[in-house]
Amino acid sequence: MASAHAAAHSLAIHRPEDSAIRTLTAAQMRGAGLGLLLLAGLAVSAPEAAFAALSLGAFFFFVAALAFRGAVYVHGIRAAAHVPQARRDMAGDDGVLWPVYTLLIALKDEAESAAQLSQAICDLDYPRNRLDIKLLVETGDEATWDALRAQSWPPGTELLIVPPGQPRTKPRALNYGLLRAKGEFVVVYDAEDRPHRDQLKAAVRAFRMGSRDLACVQAPLVGDGDRGWIAGQWALEYAVQFGRILPGLATLGFPIALGGTSNHFRRALLEGVEGWDAWNVTEDADLGLRLARSGLQVGVIEPPTLEAPPEALGVWLAQRSRWLKGFLQTWLVVMRRPRKAMREMGAGNFLALQLTLGAAILSAMVHGPWAVWLATTLVLPGIGPGPLFLWFIGASYAASIAMALAAPGARDLRRYGLALTLPLYWPLQSIAMVRALYSLARRPHFWAKTPHGSPAPVRPRQQAAPVGRIHSSEA
Repeated sequence: MASAHAAAHSLAIHRPEDSAIRTLTAAQMRGAGLGLLLLAGLAVSAPEAAFAALSLGAFFFFVAALAFRGAVYVHGIRAAAHVPQARRDMAGDDGVLWPVYTLLIALKDEAESAAQLSQAICDLDYPRNRLDIKLLVETGDEATWDALRAQSWPPGTELLIVPPGQPRTKPRALNYGLLRAKGEFVVVYDAEDRPHRDQLKAAVRAFRMGSRDLACVQAPLVGDGDRGWIAGQWALEYAVQFGRILPGLATLGFPIALGGTSNHFRRALLEGVEGWDAWNVTEDADLGLRLARSGLQVGVIEPPTLEAPPEALGVWLAQRSRWLKGFLQTWLVVMRRPRKAMREMGAGNFLALQLTLGAAILSAMVHGPWAVWLATTLVLPGIGPGPLFLWFIGASYAASIAMALAAPGARDLRRYGLALTLPLYWPLQSIAMVRALYSLARRPHFWAKTPHGSPAPVRPRQQAAPVGRIHSSEA
């Protein structure tokens, strides 16, 4: 049907250069092949010189990336300090006519999260008659369908079956829901999310106070880090990223790779950039950069969303490899025509993109090899890195630990333990990157579903209005 085709192919049809439906263009394949040939030739003819040149280039790039991250972090602290004053300035909701707000929630194998999700949505402090809730369930997922129908929802909630088709990804489901959205604003939530009850109102205020070019505001994502070391490290990453880095980038006006949930949009501007790329497995990061290339702004708001972090290493690796694969897809799309991208977003924003997304990709590639390289100094002195590299690695570790300790959240003994063991966490990124590269080559559009931990306990409540209209896949 037309709506299902549009959900999967709208961006690829109208803006094919911006879609990850192709991994590499012909020009990129030629460039990559030529680069590999030159690198192989240098490695054979002058291996020491080639290694020294690559090492020196990586050194200066990471020095620049670390300095940039530090500057953004400081601006993020300053931005957070202004939030309480802004909240006081915006106090008072009496007599406000709140706009219709669409909630898009893509669900796949989420029967266990249905009760928690229902409660989280019903707890939102927003007029029930101004909510337009779309529960998007994949074809064949009867267990989730039945679990959702058994819960209580605000009036007018729609349970939509996403028609069969490829790719079976979250962004395709979101695009299908966007075609039926009625709200002036749109927000994306996941099944395990527990958004702050004031989040929708805070987003509306941010849009009303911002410029017309403010296309999106991102709410901070907060993980429950008390479920083990992996979950704690994941939550600490989020504290740094959403508590400091994103506010700093927004304050400075740099491009923001959005988080996968709790991003709020002006629907007209979201539709203007063709929604999400159904073929990109980090549709959030891609969309944030496409907004920047369109001259649109992304901001942040304060009310958070609580998320369930991965607790097992295998689950973390599956999730992280999907993220890294999507980061590669997103970076490759931007770099199809780098001069065009630079003109669209500006030279400063293009450089910031390389020092954020590019640095995330490259660091995931080198963390593991660097750990092995450093370990060799303990066994075979003189084989490992020289004093300059050792100094830089030590300085970068110290800076990252300091940023983690100063991120939002309780500074207790657990926080210190997690921060001091960060160097043990980073090499895992390289394992995830190997999986990401393999998946990018073999199954570029495969979406690795992340199982969630135990849902939050659901407290008793009074019966709310039942589920509204139920739409089949033919709707």
